[in-house]
Amino acid sequence: MNTLNRNYWRTSAMLFVLLISLVLFDLTLGSFSIGFSDIFNGIFNYDSSSTAELTVRVFRFPRVITAVLAGGALSIAGLLMQTLFQNPLAGPYVLGINSGSSLLVAISTMSSFYVFGSDLGIVAAAMIGAFGAGLFILFCSIYVKSKVSLLLIGIMFGSFAGALVSVIQAYADPNNLKTFMLWSFGSLQGVEFNQLGILTIVVVFGALLSVVLVKPLNLLLLGDKSAALLGVNVKTIRFLIICATAILTGVVTAFCGPIAFVGLVVPNMVKMIYKTTNHYHLLIGSLLGGALLIVICDITMQLIAPFMNLPLNALTALVGAPVVMWIIMKKF
Repeated sequence: MNTLNRNYWRTSAMLFVLLISLVLFDLTLGSFSIGFSDIFNGIFNYDSSSTAELTVRVFRFPRVITAVLAGGALSIAGLLMQTLFQNPLAGPYVLGINSGSSLLVAISTMSSFYVFGSDLGIVAAAMIGAFGAGLFILFCSIYVKSKVSLLLIGIMFGSFAGALVSVIQAYADPNNLKTFMLWSFGSLQGVEFNQLGILTIVVVFGALLSVVLVKPLNLLLLGDKSAALLGVNVKTIRFLIICATAILTGVVTAFCGPIAFVGLVVPNMVKMIYKTTNHYHLLIGSLLGGALLIVICDITMQLIAPFMNLPLNALTALVGAPVVMWIIMKKF
């Protein structure tokens, strides 16, 4: 095993151990302390008569696992977008994919059509919105040669979708409007224990699809023409990348609301830490790094909860915005 692989496995193992430690610590946080025995029983040997086990089962375990899944999914989606567009500032949020999800969720929750009324319907609406926005960006990439111009188109699409959401809000029922606004702040509290299975299956499917694309992703770094000469069907791979990004972004946005900056910041940091372009390594690093970031954000929110209630989106922006500015100054 060469030095690069040893460093990769050592770093990944450290991140994994740190993640497990922080997950266990996060499960103990809340309005009252809970021991590890109650955490174990609350997950595997649930007793509804125990307040501690009930708290773990109903509130804390779903929240923490949602943080792990959401962080990992958004980071992988961001890595896919950055490779597809060869731009370190690309991501599901910046390129408007989250905005597409938000628009469809706004229509489903606040309009008179109310086509997607159930929880599963909202998940479907968010995924369809993400997929549609991704296809729009991909269509534009065919005709726009400049990556900066494509990035601007994504930002403009996000602004346009945001404007449509504002129009819907202006005519929405106050109760539905309040529901949408709370959802748009971003939260890890909206997933119930019996919904974790759905979220896990969809995220795992999107992640596995990304793993299948590892070899084409590595070849895309050489450029579309070079990848095509090496046997890559560029159009098919682009479509599959958009599908994986839409699945990962859509399901997280549906359950947690639009979470900013995670998919943009984490892949860039992982590339700097791992010092490799191998997407097999980068996917695992992004999964671990994204999960770590959201779990740390959740721990921070729990610790400051007695003093203030800080939305998840606000915290990720406070962390992510300075990092993005640093990336811009360094890369450009």
